[in-house]
Amino acid sequence: MKHTYKISGMTCGGCKSHVEKTLKSHESIKEVKIDLESGKADIEFDKHVNFEELKKLFEGSNYMIHTMDEKVVQKSKPDPIKGAKYYCPMHCEGNKTYDEPRDCPVCGMDLVPEAKLKTSSQKYTCPMHPEVVKDEMGSCPKCGMDLVPMEADESAEEKQYKRLLKKFWIAVAFTLPIFIIAMSEMIPNNPLYDLLAMKDWNWVQLILSIPVVFYATWMFFRRAYSSIRTMNLNMFTLIGIGAGAAWLFSLGAILFPSIFPEDFKTESGTVHVYFEAATVILTLVLLGQLLEAKAHSKTNNAVKELLKLAPNKAIKIVNGEEQEISIDDIKVGDLLRVKPGDKIPVDGKIEDGESSIDESMITGEPIPVDKSKGDTVTSGTINGNQSFVMKAEKIGSDTLLSQIIHMVNDASRSRAPIQKLADKISSYFVPAVILVSVLTFIAWYIFGPSPQLVFAFVNAIAVLIIACPCALGLATPMSVMVGVGKGAQEGVLIKNAESLEKMNKIDVLIIDKTGTVTEGKPSVEEVKSYANFSADELTVLVASVNNQSEHPLAEATVKFAKNKELKLKEIEAFNSITGKGVEAKIEGKRVLVGNDKLMIDNNITLSSELKDESQKVKSKGKTVPYIAVENEVVGFVVISDAIKSTSKKAIHQLHSMGVEVIMMTGDNQHTAKAVAEELKLDNYVADCLPEDKLNKVKELQGNGKIVAMAGDGINDAPALALANVGIAMGTGTDVAIESSEITLVKGDLHGIVKARNLSHKVMRNIKQNLFFALAYNTLGIPIAAGLLYPVFGTLLSPMIAALAMSFSSVSVIANALRLRTQNIK
Repeated sequence: MKHTYKISGMTCGGCKSHVEKTLKSHESIKEVKIDLESGKADIEFDKHVNFEELKKLFEGSNYMIHTMDEKVVQKSKPDPIKGAKYYCPMHCEGNKTYDEPRDCPVCGMDLVPEAKLKTSSQKYTCPMHPEVVKDEMGSCPKCGMDLVPMEADESAEEKQYKRLLKKFWIAVAFTLPIFIIAMSEMIPNNPLYDLLAMKDWNWVQLILSIPVVFYATWMFFRRAYSSIRTMNLNMFTLIGIGAGAAWLFSLGAILFPSIFPEDFKTESGTVHVYFEAATVILTLVLLGQLLEAKAHSKTNNAVKELLKLAPNKAIKIVNGEEQEISIDDIKVGDLLRVKPGDKIPVDGKIEDGESSIDESMITGEPIPVDKSKGDTVTSGTINGNQSFVMKAEKIGSDTLLSQIIHMVNDASRSRAPIQKLADKISSYFVPAVILVSVLTFIAWYIFGPSPQLVFAFVNAIAVLIIACPCALGLATPMSVMVGVGKGAQEGVLIKNAESLEKMNKIDVLIIDKTGTVTEGKPSVEEVKSYANFSADELTVLVASVNNQSEHPLAEATVKFAKNKELKLKEIEAFNSITGKGVEAKIEGKRVLVGNDKLMIDNNITLSSELKDESQKVKSKGKTVPYIAVENEVVGFVVISDAIKSTSKKAIHQLHSMGVEVIMMTGDNQHTAKAVAEELKLDNYVADCLPEDKLNKVKELQGNGKIVAMAGDGINDAPALALANVGIAMGTGTDVAIESSEITLVKGDLHGIVKARNLSHKVMRNIKQNLFFALAYNTLGIPIAAGLLYPVFGTLLSPMIAALAMSFSSVSVIANALRLRTQNIK
């Protein structure tokens, strides 16, 4: 017989496995199939089992079984932020997120919320007159008091820090007197014994330790229990076992002193207690978590700075009048006034006016960019000293700023391949430490000086406490998070950590020409006629056919015709031939505009005069599309596209890094050669079709090369997707950006230099962190085990071990934070 039930409390594959094992432990359950997403469990029974009997299987665990018609009520969790997504800062589960705050089911650390663009504007109210609500700060019109925010403007990291700070001071308040009582034993004629006997002071220590263990630091034991239950052993496993053993030993010493051997007893007959060790260790670990929370809040400062760019208000033009509205109320197509010094509210185009725009917060380039009618403007950038009217085209989550924040968040949570090394080490590390702790106890008990049991116990605990794998787990994600944020500030958007790591290893870079090496804003110099057509007539034909094409060269011809105020004609049967050109019918005549390949495919020959003239133009690095009417070439268009000022320097820098640069373009041989020679490229390929770029990537990869591909067009998308690292120009098409792993907001080759430098510095930082973490544990564990005692008579106190363990994690984060000040230009 089969029945279906619901299981609540599962969050990961480990939970699923644990539930399956629990159910199969019942003798009457034959088979169990669980769907993690829906929480449904299909259970096959040998014989009927009462539902109450099934519920008993999960008593004392975080899981519950329910009938299909039973309403599942999830356990409440503290302080959820509406709409927030939470993830583990150590990225134990990769990109997995949760809707509410909790502990990571793998490593036990507090989940943290991802940074999110706040779409709703802040409202302000009067503390005396709550009915007064304003969109901005000011004074109350009724009583004159300062208005206050209706929503607390406090980040989740700050809330978490304040929670830990409160618990820390409570722990200190109770731990300090315990420490004083314990250390007073070292004072001759201890004055405290005049007040109470040692036995009574032990009871005082027990009472004082209860708030520390069962409130301020209870989360460590909860996490330790969870880690053992799910077999995801982590730092809290060691802390829970070590500090828990010390506290339970001390409790037993007070309640049942007679069962302990004489080695553990003092002159007065009481047993040595370790409440001070347990509480001091737990308080120091809490201090480490506090410092870690403070440091961690700085790792995503770049995203926080981006969040601040989004304005709350905009000025909308309605029937010629200006109205101040919330940014949430903007709709696509709205006309918005942007005044001098204002932040641009959404993405769009300038409809009227001109200005210089400070785009440094998006592109990383400090020089303002001149913008005029028809130019695009981006949300969050700052207007210069002139006013203009813009048309809203992308709002909310569709704006470039929102997409950047989303991409940075995703990349920060992704896992670099090098992290697999740390994960593998960590999986063996905790069991190995527990084994070392047991061996330490045995060695001290057999070979140690008197009292052997005391030395064995204290050193075994020191090994458990100092061997914290947290620093090892934080080594990679902290560097990735800071590095991705640094890239975003410089206009280099990293889609995932894997591409950030691979960028450091590339041998070959394939680049497109138009829009990558050149400005991507081609302009028509002239239209040459070689038949019974005037130049203007040919211009009309070319612009009419190209009017339905999105290619930059096509747009240049349309713009040229409009500037000459020529009227375009209606066309029929338009067809775009990728990599070759376009065709259409105008007034019943077939018109083709394109390159040599398009002419050859249609069996159209060029006159020797026309061919010679076009070759002269091509040799100067200009592009020459031919114009054919009714299978006869009647002229050509001369189009130039200036090389970007940054291209030459960028290619020189890439060469100095050992990267081979190859240009592949759909342009003709002469134009490609002229550009390649000017830029001193390693190689170039002209007259390329999309499949040629794809095949070149395959060929190079087949030869063992690690290939990066940079492009901006739809025709580049296949090669971008296949390359080891795809790099899209932010000025290019959405398809190219979607197919790539790295996007350069400004869209020039200097961004590739930045990406390469960033990759190198991040990888170096990760390796430093891994070295620090591994070296720390390699040195710390033997010292804690007592390796120095035979030579120097030195032992490492568990309290000192706890302090060292806490600061090891903070040191890794501090090293990662250095990336924020690194120069990647």
